[in-house]
Amino acid sequence: MQLKQRTFEIEKAFLSEYACKSIETRGRAREEEPCSMRTEFQRDRDRIIYCKAFRRLKNKTQVFFSPEGDHYVTRLTHTLDVAQIARSIARMLSLNEDLAEAIALGHDLGHTPFGHSGERILNKLSPTGFEHNVQSVRVVDVLEKDGKGLNLTFEVRDGILNHKKSGKPSTLEGKCVSVADRIAYINHDLDDAVRAGILKINDVPKDIRSVLGNTSRERINTAISSVYKNSQGKNSVEMEKSVEKASEDLRSFMFEKVYFSESAKGEEQKAERMLTAMYEYFIKNPEALPETYFNLMQNCGKEQVVCDYLSSMTDRYAVYMFNKIFVPKGWTFIDENN
Repeated sequence: MQLKQRTFEIEKAFLSEYACKSIETRGRAREEEPCSMRTEFQRDRDRIIYCKAFRRLKNKTQVFFSPEGDHYVTRLTHTLDVAQIARSIARMLSLNEDLAEAIALGHDLGHTPFGHSGERILNKLSPTGFEHNVQSVRVVDVLEKDGKGLNLTFEVRDGILNHKKSGKPSTLEGKCVSVADRIAYINHDLDDAVRAGILKINDVPKDIRSVLGNTSRERINTAISSVYKNSQGKNSVEMEKSVEKASEDLRSFMFEKVYFSESAKGEEQKAERMLTAMYEYFIKNPEALPETYFNLMQNCGKEQVVCDYLSSMTDRYAVYMFNKIFVPKGWTFIDENN
């Protein structure tokens, strides 16, 4: 029996009736020769972790712009957190872990430099708007492999597109990632804020801590356990109402005290000046774009392609490119007295 066929049999025997079985995938936009060992969801997972956009996540901000410390969360470590939590939820609910992991690993591929500040800035600049989940799908459909895309399965693309709270994933595995994303970013962003000296854990309202816990470990365990208790044997992936409310209260607290704090706004203004200047520069000088992006303008609008390029940048590459375009280089003078 082929290894893949054995996986199909295991999924049929052990996964929930509500799980998305690998053999039931709706497939890819372009048909391909199947792999004898890996299911289509396993192939998607591998394609994502080997793509360029995934590598760049290590130098993209989560909350704090280009942090100097080694232990602050980056977009890559956030992605790995989400994948771990999503797999844990999927495992407890007997759902398809491979599908959940593939969605989680790809969910933020289209994120901008400078975190959500960068997303808000590009959304203001682009005449068609900008959302990182939509851009993540564009990355896997168009931008990777020099315009060929990764040709992922419908279920993985759907989960990436719908991972935001407002989204409606077509699979429970996609819902696992949506819940995992919220669990991950609220908790590690709080840890980073405490590490940066912006908050003390006791600043978090006591009624929130009494439900969720005082440490990241306690809060994440509370959230995952709540999803299990509330969703086992059901066609849903949701926390209990009390835990969901406490989580939303913590999220609101973080927006007030961290994400929209005075210090954060000051840094966002700097990022806005940088990204705005580069956006206007490349709109006026599209020939200055890298060849891959310049060639995309044959089929895509100029504004879209400029957003593609800017959103692909890491924090430090954005600073480098801004300096290259706008900051004069020093002159080397010859000493005429020698």
